[in-house]
Amino acid sequence: MLSTTLHTLRTRWITFVGSFVALSLGVALIAVMGLALASSLDAPDRRPERFAAAPVVVKGQDTLEVPTSIGDRAQKLAQPRAVPGEVLAKLRDLGTVIEDRSFAVRAEGGPADLVGHPWSTAAFAPYALDAGRAPEVADEVVVSGDWARPGSRVRTDGGTVRVVGTVAGLGFENAVFYTDARAVELSPRTLQLVVDADVTAVREAVRGSEGVLVLTGETRRYADADPDRDSEALTAMNAMFGTAGGVTGFVSVFVVASTFAFAVAQRRREFGLLRTAGATPGQIRRMVVSEALVVGALASAAGCVLGSYGAPKLAEWAVYEGLAPRWFTIGDDIWPYHLAFWTGLFVALCGVLAASWRAGRTGPTEALREASADTRAMTWGRWLFGAALLLTAVVTAALALMTNPGDLLQRKTYVSRPMLLITAVALLAPVLVVPLARLITWLPAQLPGPGGMLVRENAASGVRRTAAVAAPVLVTVALAGSLLGATATLGEARATEVRERTTADLVVGPAGDAGFDEATLKRLRAVSGAEVSASSSSAVYVLEDGVALIRSDARAVEPEPLAATAQLPLSAGKVSDLDDDSIIVNEEWEKHSVGERVDVWLGDGTRKSLKIAAVMTIGTGNNGVYLTPRNAAAAPVDRVDVRLEDGADRATVTAGLRQAVRESGGEVLTRDAWVRATYPEANRTTRTGFFLVLGIALLYTGISLANTMVMATSDRVRELALLRLAGATGWQVLRLVGTEALMVVMVGGLLGALVAGLNLVGMWSALGLLSVWTSIEIPWATLAAAMGACAVLAVISAVAPAGLSLRRGAVELAGVRE
Repeated sequence: MLSTTLHTLRTRWITFVGSFVALSLGVALIAVMGLALASSLDAPDRRPERFAAAPVVVKGQDTLEVPTSIGDRAQKLAQPRAVPGEVLAKLRDLGTVIEDRSFAVRAEGGPADLVGHPWSTAAFAPYALDAGRAPEVADEVVVSGDWARPGSRVRTDGGTVRVVGTVAGLGFENAVFYTDARAVELSPRTLQLVVDADVTAVREAVRGSEGVLVLTGETRRYADADPDRDSEALTAMNAMFGTAGGVTGFVSVFVVASTFAFAVAQRRREFGLLRTAGATPGQIRRMVVSEALVVGALASAAGCVLGSYGAPKLAEWAVYEGLAPRWFTIGDDIWPYHLAFWTGLFVALCGVLAASWRAGRTGPTEALREASADTRAMTWGRWLFGAALLLTAVVTAALALMTNPGDLLQRKTYVSRPMLLITAVALLAPVLVVPLARLITWLPAQLPGPGGMLVRENAASGVRRTAAVAAPVLVTVALAGSLLGATATLGEARATEVRERTTADLVVGPAGDAGFDEATLKRLRAVSGAEVSASSSSAVYVLEDGVALIRSDARAVEPEPLAATAQLPLSAGKVSDLDDDSIIVNEEWEKHSVGERVDVWLGDGTRKSLKIAAVMTIGTGNNGVYLTPRNAAAAPVDRVDVRLEDGADRATVTAGLRQAVRESGGEVLTRDAWVRATYPEANRTTRTGFFLVLGIALLYTGISLANTMVMATSDRVRELALLRLAGATGWQVLRLVGTEALMVVMVGGLLGALVAGLNLVGMWSALGLLSVWTSIEIPWATLAAAMGACAVLAVISAVAPAGLSLRRGAVELAGVRE
């Protein structure tokens, strides 16, 4: 049997090369994603950055910790607390105290992530001047990096400044250092201090002060900006690589199984001849399984080698795109190679078992007769599994719509649901191929000449071949339409929600993170013809089920201006009932009946009991809650909604608003412009991750499409020769082959569009049940590009081998035997 296997591999090398390439590439992709995922599980220990040379750092409370029956639960506070004044006075008696400040800076020609600090804190990083001198007056600064030189003048959101010195960048930030007095003006609040004193005395001074931290040694890193950014970056990378790995694994398994099954199905004539020669069904099955083992083992090993070269390239790309920290590299984990290798071998075996079982139990004469046409492309197994998967997809979607429509809006759901539908439709594809092919070729078949009729009948007689070639196109189109369409539809739904909620004519946003100061707000309120509603971003925290500490985004605003500039999607209660003792929540809250009281923690960690004044619908899950400014005292005003009074001139009011924010910086936008700027279609990481997934899927399915098309065309050598003997010219044969390839791509595209459409309709229905009516966003450009790429690959992969085969004589080709 081994000698027969090796002889078969040698004589049918084209078929096995296609399977080898498909499997090795699939294993390589699984290995690459596995290695990337393994390398993103743990972050290296981060050392102190801005305060590496500081003796002691004292920091106000920035974390809310709530004890529960299963342990403490913690959340970052939206408004961290400053060090209490009495503590600050005690610390000043111990030694020198330097107050730290950090605030965003926007500068022409400077990096987008500039951050400002007082010059007195530069020595704690430590930064050292490499040119110029320290700042001495309010309009002088020192910058890190080489984007500005001493003597140059730079326009910033805080006024024009003169660069008087530069320091070498340390890699963790792009800094601008002001005089200490100017830093106080730009950022009045201080959340942490550097104390030059004995640490024991410092701890004694802060004893009894709730939430005040004393940081020394390695713990000083918690005084750095976003000390958990590595963990957060790893979480985002885990989600991205996990999604990409899951989709890649699905695409690989799907296409490889389809390719192997098609390769076995092509050999029915060969199996019939072996049966006629006396081979038993068991011998045929063992031969096919042995071939799959040989090809699978070699291809899986080759894929692991390719993956070891591809994973570092992926890591470099992720770092270059800013999706991963600078330190991210591929580690030396071994388990991804085992996962990829054994998955590849398992898929190869699964891909041939069902087909080999069918081939082995077929009688010799029946096998020879079936070699000319697919009379039973749909086996009971395909019917059973296809119908079961389709029913599962429909039932789970229906249950979600009836019980929890919001579940269909979650990323894990709209990423995983297409897999189920793709598999179901692919299994049932032979049933759909013939009617779709007849629909596509109806008009060409009516035209003079036999071309259209031949394309139609070839598709009908070669159902397995058509379904196998259409499978990669189905995967690509379905994934592109489902993933990009879902994110675009959800983004448009959120924008629609905000647009309908905002009745203001204009929205004013601040230039930096510090928000608007009182002087600016006073000037805005003084603009004639404008009704102003100033609001702040904050958060509240609630303990649900006694164990889960949930954060909800909050907006602090006065109720009367809120009612004039917004139309909240209320299901109960009134906006006017909001006061300092109440809160507006949404239906997601465990308690959401008007008049009930809920225990919450405010953005600064203060615990308070508030009465529910009104309840909003859930919507897309982004409604948050509403408070009065008194319950978010530390939150700076970061948005001002403006409604034009009756008879007011828009241009005049707009000019007045711009004049009011000119000194402090700010931007005046129309409502629609603000919605577009604030609510983009998807965040960059999600969008890039999906394009990574789709790029891999398109690359892989493109190569698999080419392999399958070459395999299918090479198997039709005798058929093409008979066309030549019937009088067709070489050009007519090639044109027929190319047209068939285009038709098969259209079949796959229509099936993929069906899957994407079902997924998007499910999401649209869920949005409707959540009272958000929006249009279904279809990524036409991406779908057209994917279809075009598949069409070009399919035509080239079909015409090229057909053209090479036609170089031999038609009589010689007609006599070819397998």
